[in-house]
Amino acid sequence: MSAQKHVGVIGGGPWGVALALAAGRAGAQVTLLSRRAPPPNDNVTVTTEYADVAKAGLVIVAVPSTVVREVMRTLGDHLDGHHLVVHGIRGLSPDRLETVSDIIRDETPVRRCGALGGPVQATELAHGRPSAMVVGSRYPEVIGAVTEAFASPSLHVRGTHDVRGLEWASALVGCVAIGVGFAEASGAGPGLLAALISGAVEECGRILVMAGAEERTMLGLGGYGDLLASIALDHRPEVVIGKSLAKGKSLDEAVAEAKLRVEALTLIPRVTAFAREHRVKAHTFDILLEILQGARPEKLIPRLFS
Repeated sequence: MSAQKHVGVIGGGPWGVALALAAGRAGAQVTLLSRRAPPPNDNVTVTTEYADVAKAGLVIVAVPSTVVREVMRTLGDHLDGHHLVVHGIRGLSPDRLETVSDIIRDETPVRRCGALGGPVQATELAHGRPSAMVVGSRYPEVIGAVTEAFASPSLHVRGTHDVRGLEWASALVGCVAIGVGFAEASGAGPGLLAALISGAVEECGRILVMAGAEERTMLGLGGYGDLLASIALDHRPEVVIGKSLAKGKSLDEAVAEAKLRVEALTLIPRVTAFAREHRVKAHTFDILLEILQGARPEKLIPRLFS
C-alpha cells in the first residue's frame, strides 16, 4: 500500500466520520483521530494521538474553524514537507477572513495543501449514496492523492487549481443556504428560488474576485452546484436554520434544531462588512444579516427577490 493510500482524518464529528468511512470504502487504510467509538468499517482505526495520524501521507482535517488554528499548530509538530494536508471546513478563520489553507501553511511545515467542497453531504457520504466532491489545490499531486483515496463507484471526485475560490465558494454557499431555507419556509416557489439563487451566485462571484479568487469557481460544482443541492437537502443545517427563523424561532432555537455547528452564522456579518469595504454590491448578504437579526418574512421576501 502506498503512503497516499494511508489516510489520516482529524475530527470525530459526523463530517469527519463520513470522510473516514468514504476513504475506507474506497480501499484506503484510515486512521481517525477521535475520542468516540470507531465507525463500522474494518479499514478505519481510531486513535487519540496526532502522531498516529501523521503516519499517513495524506491528512484530512474536519474540525470547526474556531479550533482549526490550534489543531494545526499541534498537528504541525508531527508533520514535515512530505505530507499532504487537505481540509473539509466550510468556513473561514474566526478572527479574519483567512482561508483554512492559509492557516495550514502558517501553522505547519506543509506547503502542499488543499480543500474539499461541492454538494456532498455527511449523511450521503457516510452511507455510500452516489454524490460528487471537489478537491482544490495548486498542487496536482494533492488532487491526485485525494482522488485516489476517495473516488469510488458512488463518489465522483473533481479537481480545481483555484483552491482559494473553492474555499470562499464553500463558505459563501453555506451563508446563502440559510436564505434558501428562509425563502422556502416563507412560501417562495421554484421560480422565486431560482431568482434568489441566480442573483446570489452572481454576487458571490464578485466577492470571490475581490478575495483574490476566480469568479468561474463560483459557477461550478463547488459553488452553484453545491447551492443547487441545498434545495433538495431539507436536513442541511443551514437550510434548517433558515426555515426555523422564517417560522419565528429565535436564533438560539434555530441553532438547536440544526443540531450541527453552522459556520455561516459568524461568517455572514463579516462577509457583509467585507463587501461593503470593497464596494461590492451584495444585496443578498445585507438581507441575510437582517434574517439573523430577526427580521420577519413579510418584510424581507419582497426585497430578497428584488
